[in-house]
Amino acid sequence: MLLTGQPFSLRKLLCLLAVLLLNACGPAIQPDLKRLYQLRDAAEQPPVIIVPGILGSRLAMSDSGREVWPGSLWKLMFSDYQQLRLHIDSRHPAPVQGLQQVTGITDQVAGRDFYGSIISILRDAAGYAPGVAGEPAQPGQRRYYVFAYDWRQDNQKSAVKLGELIDQIRLDYNNPELRVDIIAHSMGGLVTRYYLRYGAMDVLNRNDFPMTLEGANKVRRVVLLGTPSMGSVNSIRSFIRGFDVGLTKVPTEILATFPSIYQLFPHALVDWIVSGSGRPLQRDIYSRRIWERFQWSVFNPQVQQKILQRFKDPQTGQKYLQDLQDFFAMQLERARRFSWSLTVPMAEVPYQMVVFGGDCSLTPTRIVVEKTSDDFAVRLWPNEVKNRIAGVDYDQIMLEPGDSTVTKASLLGRVSLDPSVARHEYSFFPARYPIFVCENHENLTQNVTFQDNLLHFLLSRD
Repeated sequence: MLLTGQPFSLRKLLCLLAVLLLNACGPAIQPDLKRLYQLRDAAEQPPVIIVPGILGSRLAMSDSGREVWPGSLWKLMFSDYQQLRLHIDSRHPAPVQGLQQVTGITDQVAGRDFYGSIISILRDAAGYAPGVAGEPAQPGQRRYYVFAYDWRQDNQKSAVKLGELIDQIRLDYNNPELRVDIIAHSMGGLVTRYYLRYGAMDVLNRNDFPMTLEGANKVRRVVLLGTPSMGSVNSIRSFIRGFDVGLTKVPTEILATFPSIYQLFPHALVDWIVSGSGRPLQRDIYSRRIWERFQWSVFNPQVQQKILQRFKDPQTGQKYLQDLQDFFAMQLERARRFSWSLTVPMAEVPYQMVVFGGDCSLTPTRIVVEKTSDDFAVRLWPNEVKNRIAGVDYDQIMLEPGDSTVTKASLLGRVSLDPSVARHEYSFFPARYPIFVCENHENLTQNVTFQDNLLHFLLSRD
């Protein structure tokens, strides 16, 4: 540590650099995961299911088999991803599936690992074999399954499909009492948590949330990795400016057809927007009027013009735009209920859950509305604030420790980052304990500390 007021000579600097270089050249200490975990008895080890997050499953055209996500390196760099659009019906909350089908998990993309490392660790270090739903399980064999799903669709619909997979695995094991383990990353954790509480029931069309615990009684242990349990401000940013992919973006008018993205918005208990002085503003992110007032997403005149240009017939274009805006409002209300459905208290918790995530990167947590000469303007990053008020630390207000996508508070299902602040009554979150690593969101699955503790949790008989 450098102490202010004390001279720091060149000799001391050279000595410090030498020490740093020696440490950098030394061998990195890594746990031998194979030795730690493969020698354990495989008898009665429950199967484990990997539930990926958003963008975590491959999508292809049903007729041609051509992949639309993630596709080629060229697509990742330059596509406008129009083929990801879901066909919407303003009368119904669920979009029409369209011409795409799910073909598998996004293990690697352009040489970059997503879920391949989790699969490798389960297979090579812990002796799990790949399981195929519908095939009988071999006695004494550890098996892992991959839950590939359409991450664009409503998370409640995805929870139904997760339940169908678990029921099939029970049949494959010829054990109606079998309880599985789940590893869920990012948004996959929200799908999992909904399933644990409500199973296949859709409670998002009502304001009470009658729990069935249908899923909870079929699951033994749950691992949440980088899950935004209180939402993420990044989802709002994506709706305003598009979702960054490679050198391009998935535009907001495409994202607006994905029900799942609305369900990533900050929980109603969270202060997600503040004034230029840092004072929390009571603004309802799930209200259509807020989106119209700020002209965000499909209420932005430039986005509307872009949508209308797709249609040769102006009346057809106007009808589609109106339907999309009505669909938008409907998804906002379902998302509001989705967030509450995951945080109302549970009378019992028949499973064990641990949480992993990052807390070393400054992560967007609030946006600022500041006064301009004739109106107000929304700022998404501290460096965008123009009319700064003396004494206000915009970095402190707008950014909190996290994994660059999910804040630590959201990871823990808390309203406040300060651990000394009591948990809100309606932010129930039954985790046994958290483990934090210094890793960004997209690299969490590759972190060896996570992998080591993951296997210990899954394989421990304690």
